Amino acid sequence: MSIYPLTWEMSHIMKVYTYSEARQRFAEVLNIAREEDVIIKRRGGETFTIIFKKTPKSPFDIPGIKTKATTQDILEAIKDSRESIAEQGTAPDGNSATLHCRR
Repeated sequence: MSIYPLTWEMSHIMKVYTYSEARQRFAEVLNIAREEDVIIKRRGGETFTIIFKKTPKSPFDIPGIKTKATTQDILEAIKDSRESIAEQGTAPDGNSATLHCRR
């Protein structure tokens, strides 16, 4: 096995694989890349770096739920809620729901 530790900027250690080794152990190389950068060297001298990139999650990426409610049921519930708020004259934050127009 010719995995060579390579120091970069004194505090950053990388593992170096030959192209053939990386190809034979690709899953292992990707797992190591989760923790540290990995360099792959080709015979002609070209080098490539594998860097793990964490995909940011959206705050709207939530698991779904199973329900018997239809789209129409949900839309009616929203409409009823809005009508109730309008009748009370307050917004959900407790402020006045009345619109004021300036001229």
